[in-house]
Amino acid sequence: MIETFNFQGISDRVAASYLQAHGSITWHQIKAQIGRDPACSLLRSYWAYEDCRYDKTRQACSHPRYLRGCPVPSHPLRNGRLNQTAFSFFLFVRDVAGSDLFRWLDDQLAAAADLGNSAAQEALVGPMRHVFGVSDKVLTMTLSAVLMADRRGRPDWFDVGSRMIVVDRLVHNLLVRTGILAGFDATHGYGQHCYGQAGCADILRRVSAKIDARQFDAGFPANFPRYIQHALWHYCAADGLNVCNGNNIDDRKSCEQISCIVYSICGRNALKIK
Repeated sequence: MIETFNFQGISDRVAASYLQAHGSITWHQIKAQIGRDPACSLLRSYWAYEDCRYDKTRQACSHPRYLRGCPVPSHPLRNGRLNQTAFSFFLFVRDVAGSDLFRWLDDQLAAAADLGNSAAQEALVGPMRHVFGVSDKVLTMTLSAVLMADRRGRPDWFDVGSRMIVVDRLVHNLLVRTGILAGFDATHGYGQHCYGQAGCADILRRVSAKIDARQFDAGFPANFPRYIQHALWHYCAADGLNVCNGNNIDDRKSCEQISCIVYSICGRNALKIK
């Protein structure tokens, strides 16, 4: 999960390259470093770890007297925010999840079992939303991968994970350019509205329900929102098919890519109003 948290605020290619060159950080490393009574009071519990403000470039933090012996800067992550995220997440798992994240996931899903899929997702994302430096998008992407990892052994996990939708700017912009948001009378800017009522995620779930994903792989569930969303992202991403994105389209005017497979039915709306 920590490795996946690295894939935010930068291209996947750059994030992957940095991880390959410098490595990530592990549970056992942090556990050994924090010990029972860390000098800095922020590291004593999940609830105390706030306002750390570690800055890798300036080698500064909110408690400079402890910086030299602090374990937070000792790992070569891409920036100081990621170091803070790693320690915040460690403390979450230790203090909130009792050092057993899988059991915590089981308990959270069991508590929301009768409330529907949206409630199950919120039961996981909600508490983790306060881990430093992670957005709903990154949490959803990461948890979806974890929940779908063992479909045979944990079918209830897979059911929740397969319905999690990650809306990044590429997917949002595709829905704008194609006219899909306008068609649903759901025009909005990229951000939290993407996950609200009649937002991007809601529309993608409605669209997914009309597409039988088994036509792409017989082993897929019929309704597979995460797959449909990922397919749209792959169509846009520079590291994917690299079609519907700002590298190929002038955002100030209609798309002119006549080779696009949906060109004839696309709204070709300008992303930016002049």
